[in-house]
Amino acid sequence: MSAPERIPARGVTSSAEPSPTPLVDPSVRLLAEGELTVRGQVREASNAVLYCTVSHEGREAACVYKPVAGERPLWDFPDGTLAQREVAAYEVSEATGWGLVPPTVLRDGPYGQGMCQLWIEGAPGSELLALVEGEEAGEGWKAVGFAEVGDGESALLVHADDQRLRRLAVLDAVVNNADRKGGHLLPAAEGRLYGIDHGVTFNVENKLRTLLWGWAGEPLTGEAVSVLERLRDALAEGGALAGKLVALITPAELDATRERVAALLKSGRHPEPSGEWPAIPWPPV
Repeated sequence: MSAPERIPARGVTSSAEPSPTPLVDPSVRLLAEGELTVRGQVREASNAVLYCTVSHEGREAACVYKPVAGERPLWDFPDGTLAQREVAAYEVSEATGWGLVPPTVLRDGPYGQGMCQLWIEGAPGSELLALVEGEEAGEGWKAVGFAEVGDGESALLVHADDQRLRRLAVLDAVVNNADRKGGHLLPAAEGRLYGIDHGVTFNVENKLRTLLWGWAGEPLTGEAVSVLERLRDALAEGGALAGKLVALITPAELDATRERVAALLKSGRHPEPSGEWPAIPWPPV
């Protein structure tokens, strides 16, 4: 018997233009229809995260399975909805054409319904975050803010001035990501970058918490404006993206997503911290 064919992750490089009509990733069918086998558990996660393999018709891939039954209750999100929000974030990412979220589906598994997402192997050597001395970020970096590093000392937290991160900052603003930590950034092969862990997204209140504040208040790129215009149309009543999200988030959350896209287009700028909510997640990594 021949070895199972492994499915590579699909993504875009930092110089690639987004596709107006994203291709359907073949790994989505594998994740949705394949046989799910639990291999281990990611123990440092706050909710149940199971490392699995999924196989179907001679194909196999590693994946993450987060059962709804393993979600811890949160005071500001309805119980049992984090898996759906992860899938919703993937659908928005696909609608942008940027491919920033690994293929993600909602399906039944060994411990009930949950989110199943393609496992991404991180590629070493791509530095996206750093702590630097002084008050200037330096060429090729964007300042986030000062962080305590122990013994009463502080250092400037910076992130790379990277087009892929800038796209992710726009996506986070659209989905209202309340937890963009450094550990949720996955540089992958061939210059690709993925964002993971989107369970706390789409809240109707402004809860944007991120390490990617380096562009706060700066004008959006022309590319981002074009993407947001497409999202506005896809989120309209009867739009393709609206039809997918209506089964994953509440009507009020869908309306709030439309409003965030409209606000970004109206301002033409990256959002700034509101001051009503902690701007940086804790712990930041």
